[in-house]
Amino acid sequence: EARLGPFPIFHFWGPAADIRSSQWIAQSAQHVFDVYQPNLSFVYLPHLDYNLQRLGPDHPDITEDIKAIDQVAGKLIDAVRAKGADVMVVSEYGIEPATGVVNVNQILREQNYIAVRETLGWEMLDYGASRAFAVADHQVAHIYVNDKSALKQVVALFEKTQGIEHVLYGENKAKWGLDHPRSGDIVLVAEQNHWFTYYYWLDETKAPDFARTVDIHRKPGYDPVELFIDPGIPIPKLKIALRILQSKLNFRTLMDVIPLNPMLVRGTHGRLTTEMGKGPLLICSNKSLAREKCKITDVRNVIISHYGN
Repeated sequence: EARLGPFPIFHFWGPAADIRSSQWIAQSAQHVFDVYQPNLSFVYLPHLDYNLQRLGPDHPDITEDIKAIDQVAGKLIDAVRAKGADVMVVSEYGIEPATGVVNVNQILREQNYIAVRETLGWEMLDYGASRAFAVADHQVAHIYVNDKSALKQVVALFEKTQGIEHVLYGENKAKWGLDHPRSGDIVLVAEQNHWFTYYYWLDETKAPDFARTVDIHRKPGYDPVELFIDPGIPIPKLKIALRILQSKLNFRTLMDVIPLNPMLVRGTHGRLTTEMGKGPLLICSNKSLAREKCKITDVRNVIISHYGN
C-alpha cells in the first residue's frame, strides 16, 4: 500500500467495480515477484466478472473490457516471463446469458420449510429452525435439509420446478463429484440461462437491512444484483454522498442503494457446458504443461507435476 496506495475495495465489487481493482492487483503481484521471486504466485484479476454479469456476454461493450484486462494481464505476463517465469492463464468458468431466475428459498418458504425471526420489522432467516434452506451460488444451489424425513418431499418439489435441470442427492451427488461433507443434502443445477437467488422473504418490505447493501457475509448465497444501483433511486449520487457524510459523522448508516430485482442480471455461470468455446480455459506458456484433456479440478495436479519436471 505504501507503494501503490490503498487497495480500491469499492472498485473490486459492487456498483463501482471496474478495472482499477485488477490494475492494483496486477501491480502488486509484479512488485511481490520482483522483490521476493516466489516459486508460485496466484493472481486473481476479476475485471471480466463485472460487465459480463451486468450486461451479458453478447453485449458490444464487452469488447472494451477484454481490451482493458488484456493490457493489464499482458503487462504482468511480459514482466514475469522476462525473468524466466512460466505462466498459466486459468479461467474456471465461462459466462452465459441470464434470462431467468429461480427464487429457491422463496419456494421453500411458501411450502413452510423455512423459518424466520422478525427483528426491527425485518425477517432474518433462522437456519437452525428451518426444516430446509438453500445456499445459492450462481447456477448451483445447495439445499440443507434439517428435517431428514422431508428429504424426498423437497426433492419432489424441485423436480417439478421450472428453471432447474438437475436435482442431485444420494449417489447422484457422488457421480458429479459433489459428495463432500459440506455439500448440501440436495444440490440443484439450473437450466441454461437461469440462476438461483438467495431471496427468502415473500414481502420486500420485510427484506433485511443488508439485502439492499453490498454484504457478502450476511447473505445466504451469492448476490450479483450487488453490481447495480437501484434504478428507483431518483438521484443515486446524492444518496451515496449523504450516506458517506453520515458515516463520517459517526452515525450508524447503511449504503442501501442495491436493488432487489434479479432480472437486472444479464450473465451467469456454474452449470456445465457442452460448447468448448464457452467453458473453462487453460492457457500455458510452457508446452510441458499442455494436456489433451484437463478438468478444472486437475489444475492443481498440473501445477504440482510442473515442479516435478
